[in-house]
Amino acid sequence: MAARMSVLPSLRCLFDEPVQIRVAGLQPQQAVTLRASLLDESGELFQSHALYRAGSSGELDLSRSPALGGSYLGVEPMGLLWALQSKTPYKRLAKRNVLTPFCVDLEVYEGHGEDTSRLLGKCTNERWFLGEGVKRIPVREGRLRATLFLPPGPGPFPGLIDLYGSGGGLIEYRASLLASRGFVTLALAYMSFEDIPAMPKTLELSYFEEAVNFLCKQQQVKDTGIGVLGLSKGGDLALSMATFLPGIKAAVSISGSSFNSFIPLEGDGFTIPVHPYDLGRVKISDESGIVDFSDVLDDHMDPATWACRIPVERSLAKFLFLCGLDDMNWKSDLYCQDAVQHLQQHGREVEIYSYAGAGHLLEPPYLPLCKVSIHRVLGMLMHWGGQWREHAKAQEDAWRRIQAFFWQHLMDSDIPKSKL
Repeated sequence: MAARMSVLPSLRCLFDEPVQIRVAGLQPQQAVTLRASLLDESGELFQSHALYRAGSSGELDLSRSPALGGSYLGVEPMGLLWALQSKTPYKRLAKRNVLTPFCVDLEVYEGHGEDTSRLLGKCTNERWFLGEGVKRIPVREGRLRATLFLPPGPGPFPGLIDLYGSGGGLIEYRASLLASRGFVTLALAYMSFEDIPAMPKTLELSYFEEAVNFLCKQQQVKDTGIGVLGLSKGGDLALSMATFLPGIKAAVSISGSSFNSFIPLEGDGFTIPVHPYDLGRVKISDESGIVDFSDVLDDHMDPATWACRIPVERSLAKFLFLCGLDDMNWKSDLYCQDAVQHLQQHGREVEIYSYAGAGHLLEPPYLPLCKVSIHRVLGMLMHWGGQWREHAKAQEDAWRRIQAFFWQHLMDSDIPKSKL
């Protein structure tokens, strides 16, 4: 192996960190193929590749050198990561155990096309979800089924509650990354985990209030209020928490709805019913069986749906809405715009960012787009939408905005330089 492959500034980094991938020791103008491979915890192989031509000095720098073909085109410094695709169709790359890294094997081969069997150089990028000194603490207090992540040091730190969608389970990788960026973060399960049913008959607001109270009791949490972020079903729960629980000061809805979805929400003396839907409007692909749910929900402009709208205008919290314009799960852009309109009519400041070409599953950066996967609770192949490059850029931008938003409204400051 004549070539030297390097990852800067270090072979070991957090998963949300961009790196500089370089190759040295090639022949001038040499045609090469770069490959990335990642084996997830279930043994599923994810791979990407791109065709390059070395410069006049026999070097490649992916922050300057354009890909000529393969999984992506053009100058894409992190393309080998965000373009990873599973060998088995319809698999989603997600981290189950945040105490171990994803190891990305990077290789450079001679030539383009079919004849790329000669390996010239390789290295491995360890991408971690838990920063140095971050503590992971399982929480089984009262009804709570959660994991607490504590940044190193005495604090005080901003406190966050992190909610994923209706697939259920206890999803930790976003919370662990946020803790690595200086937030005390509670990843909270509310469906399909341990003794919590896969599809509860109702969700109780008091359960989420327990989570707020638990987080407020943590010594390292700043006492100016809690933030909440949620994806998909977790997005409308984040809005409901910010509306009905006074401890919530800032809320982020990612691909969420402004209406209560799928499961009634019981509060103190009131219940928000579910947004009416008609499964007869489901579109199923004959060949693949992929399910398109985007037209299932009733028109949100119909007064018959308004009882299930979350009255966000009652809240004094700050709101950030993030959505993809290629969301095929539901019309998240319409629902975000609906919430923004109600907030602005009541004089509230609100931020919204809609991303062209982005799908439903907006994740931390460099996790690859998942266009289709099996919904863990429904057992159906769900169409999530999204275009590869556009979705990747949206995830980078959204991740920066989420952190900046919470630092501003929970700490009254900009993101500390050490957290960038």
